[in-house]
Amino acid sequence: MPKITKVYTKTGDKGETSLGGGQRVSKDNLRIQSYGTVDELNSFIGLAIASGLDNEISEKLKVIQNELFHLGSDLCFTEEDKKKFSIPLIQEKHVDELEKIMDGFSEQLIPLENFILPGGTIGSSYLHVARTVCRRAERETISLSKQESIGEFVIKYLNRLSDTLFVMSRYENFKKNYTDVYWNSRIWIVKVL
Repeated sequence: MPKITKVYTKTGDKGETSLGGGQRVSKDNLRIQSYGTVDELNSFIGLAIASGLDNEISEKLKVIQNELFHLGSDLCFTEEDKKKFSIPLIQEKHVDELEKIMDGFSEQLIPLENFILPGGTIGSSYLHVARTVCRRAERETISLSKQESIGEFVIKYLNRLSDTLFVMSRYENFKKNYTDVYWNSRIWIVKVL
């Protein structure tokens, strides 16, 4: 466990930072962007929890927040450096648990008949924002994986997590007696000249 004595180090003042293994890289490096977006995702999940979500959702999200630190650790170290250091990683069991969460919540929801619009309660809306940030993290890690090797379960976890956040957003609305708002594909805005 790292011991943080000062928040500022001044080592990043020239636009570089260190990976877990000590290598200095630019702060716009794809690896940094990937785990930076995971950090942003974790912040939005914290905001969703603070908004007063259903307790069952909040408790599961608190575990997921911890797992997102595992994911950040997984992305912060190169695959070569992971052989040298004992660090937390995302594993298949984390992906499996997300699937169980989705299945449990989905059993209580009516099946979707169409795309739904983000919204409803404040908490559900924050979960939708978290879902879209999760998709961005997924896209960035896919881009990273085309240049460097990454953890075997990183992309799978992000993919499942986005789906989990979607199901949680629907479940939050359900628990607060809001119905899903379906996309109406027949509404067209026509400007007449």
